[in-house]
Amino acid sequence: MKNRSLAFQIWLVISGILLVISLLLATLFPSALRQFFTDEIYTSIENEQHILKEYGLPSRSGEYYFSNDENGPSLRNRTVDHILLPENVDISYLSSRVLPQDFLRHAQELAQDQESTVERYEKDLGNRTLFYVISKVIINDQPAFLLSFSWDTYRNALASALFKQLLVVMSIVFLLSWIPSIWLAKYLSRPLVSLERHVKRIAEQEWHESVTLDRTDEIGKLGSSIEQMRQRLIRKEEAQQTLLQNISHDLKTPVMVIRSYAQSIQDGIYPKGDLSNTVQVIEDESLKLEKKIRDLLYLTKLDYLSAHPVNHEPFALSELICEVVERLRWSRTEIQWDIRDDKVTIDGDKEQWTKVIENILENQIRYADSSISISVHKSFYEEMDVVECCIANDGPPIEENVLSTIFEPFEKGSKGEFGIGLSIVKRIVTMHNATISVQNLDKGVSFTIRIPVLQAKP
Repeated sequence: MKNRSLAFQIWLVISGILLVISLLLATLFPSALRQFFTDEIYTSIENEQHILKEYGLPSRSGEYYFSNDENGPSLRNRTVDHILLPENVDISYLSSRVLPQDFLRHAQELAQDQESTVERYEKDLGNRTLFYVISKVIINDQPAFLLSFSWDTYRNALASALFKQLLVVMSIVFLLSWIPSIWLAKYLSRPLVSLERHVKRIAEQEWHESVTLDRTDEIGKLGSSIEQMRQRLIRKEEAQQTLLQNISHDLKTPVMVIRSYAQSIQDGIYPKGDLSNTVQVIEDESLKLEKKIRDLLYLTKLDYLSAHPVNHEPFALSELICEVVERLRWSRTEIQWDIRDDKVTIDGDKEQWTKVIENILENQIRYADSSISISVHKSFYEEMDVVECCIANDGPPIEENVLSTIFEPFEKGSKGEFGIGLSIVKRIVTMHNATISVQNLDKGVSFTIRIPVLQAKP
């Protein structure tokens, strides 16, 4: 069935439910009707006994058919008959046109053993069922039993008639329900069919037509999710185009400088005055080119690592920061460093966190005027224990329009340079379920990383 259309599946499910309900009703309703009419028969018998007691009981034992007795009381239910039985007297002399003698003796025995004043009984006699009620009464100051009974003919006839009517009604309802069920199946499947067409277009990279569904249920939420996916794909495509343009621009400049300086050396010209300084420019540009290529390769590596769990291992974050600072401080020896830490340990991939610290410090060194401060301590943030690492410089502030996109690849900074270092930082931090934020200070810029502290396993 899963290979059929969704509308057909919905219609088939609705029809199946209706069919099961109809079968259950057809199975359970007859017994429910019989039970209902059985209770009604017993109630009718007891009511007739009550009326008979009010008019006065006969003064002798025997059989009384009040429906044929013109001088007797006018009873409401003429399907109930009565027999008055003595308590401890042989009733072989009694005769009945309806009930056999052995049944009367059995009824007398039941009455003698009966503890309550009124008791209901049921007996199969031949092809019919007899419902009868025995009441203890007093006749001429002597105890006796009033046997009132009725046959199941009326019950079966009425139950059969009602059941036939129910079958007719259920058949009509079942047949007529096909029309609304077909409409409902098409109504429910129509937006899904529309979403299928949109998804096919998106799969073929034709995602410039918006996905709109005028509904707020689960199907509407699915449509909203697909629309969000479409918009993200559009932004990703635009970002990829921008990425390619920025990569070509970012790599073209050092390559052009290296080629032009190399060509000048071959021509015997030294743009920086002498061979040593000119070669130093080529080396510096080669280092820049190498770093950009290395970052691009690392960004590609992160795409692969993001689909795999992070390799967690404990390491001292403070020691890692000190190691990176010692390697990078030589690039600007005039900068003063202020490092304060609580000797904390975190869990994560040490290689990746080394990359995070390197890229942030390289950014801070590039823009700092004279000092960089680093603080590492434990804190409580958003109802959880975290390790908070703050790295700040005293350089110029970041433009407000850049703050919200500073972690995007190839975001252009205040010095007109493109880069992907901070985007790598953001990716690694997110992979470790940590957060990073940046803000302008009164003087300078501060990056804050909050790393959740993993609870020790018992």
